[in-house]
Amino acid sequence: MYKTYLVKERDIYRTVHQGLTNYTDKLEDVSHAKNVSIEDDLQNMFIKYRDKKISKKEFLGYFEQNRRNTEDKISKYIDNHFKKEEYKIAAKIQYTSIMALPEKTSLIDKPVILYETKNKLKKAGIVSSGKWENSSISTEDQVSKKDSFLVESTTEFEILNIKSIVFKELILLFLCCFVLLTSVLVLFIFTVKNLIQQQKQVEVLHTVVDNISHEFKTPIATLKIASKALKKDWNPEMLPLIDRQISRLESLMQQLHKDEKGEISSIESEDWDFFIQDLAFTYPEIKFDSDINVTKELPFDKSLMETIIKNLCENSVKYGASLVKINILDLRQNLTLQISDNGEGIEKKEMRNIFEKFYRIQSNNIHNTKGLGLGLYFVKKIIDQYKGKIEVISKPKEGTIFKINLPYES
Repeated sequence: MYKTYLVKERDIYRTVHQGLTNYTDKLEDVSHAKNVSIEDDLQNMFIKYRDKKISKKEFLGYFEQNRRNTEDKISKYIDNHFKKEEYKIAAKIQYTSIMALPEKTSLIDKPVILYETKNKLKKAGIVSSGKWENSSISTEDQVSKKDSFLVESTTEFEILNIKSIVFKELILLFLCCFVLLTSVLVLFIFTVKNLIQQQKQVEVLHTVVDNISHEFKTPIATLKIASKALKKDWNPEMLPLIDRQISRLESLMQQLHKDEKGEISSIESEDWDFFIQDLAFTYPEIKFDSDINVTKELPFDKSLMETIIKNLCENSVKYGASLVKINILDLRQNLTLQISDNGEGIEKKEMRNIFEKFYRIQSNNIHNTKGLGLGLYFVKKIIDQYKGKIEVISKPKEGTIFKINLPYES
């Protein structure tokens, strides 16, 4: 569109320039009466000024007077010529150099305007220059003398309303381009929105799959240990543990079928003890010290609370803890959980990254239990879901403390 505009503007200027060039040669007829030649007037003025018969003020005054006398006629002349096209034209013809020959004496030190229209130039669209020699034979005191002057001039003109003229002539093209660009932009936005929506769906699917694959490990490991224990010796206390792990597996499977709305089970006061018992059974070599002060049913999803407790405790085991303390307190519609250990601890520079997805502390992860870096990510996600807060306090070689606060309404 911009290049088309420039081409059209250049074509209009070229047309106007050709028209003005044809008529600048006739400016004598336009601005002077018959039988009076401006060339003779100019030649006489050049001679008088060169011979110091007139002052510089009178010499320059001649050009200024000529400009004022011809301004109306030239403006009318140009306006009438381009009246049909509705061009508003500003033009100016000036002498840039007048040199007397053969002495090569300059008569002017700055340009003088010979013709100018009422419309003043702002920024010349086209500038053309010319050079010629004026000469005449004069006889004074019976001596013939040739008077020659080398004159350089510039003709400048500008179409003041060029933008509106070009726009009128290209309005249809501009509208078509605008419609086309708008259509492309709308299509682009629509495509990007669809891509973003599909990307979100893929991310949700990946999150669910990552969550389930991570959470499957604990109940499966617990069931394996329980199966081995039953093979060695029948113990009826194992059956509730197995039932709990099967229920947890069923809960995880329901996450893959979100369209099938399953019942969200609130957490009972005794469920917290079951979480700790399952951990103690799975990791018999680790001491789990719990202090649970919850006496009523709370409006939290049981499987999500189990995920928080077990992910944090398993994370402590993974990083070398031999003692894990779990404190749970229900107070004034706020559930507080504190899990502390005596493990390897976390470096200060790692603290801001531990809740990122797939992030693992490589330098300390030297134990047999490996992971994908999802445990703390899901813990943080669940806490955010309940609009809670989590605080981490850790010192290398001394251990880590996780403090969690979950608000709820009765």
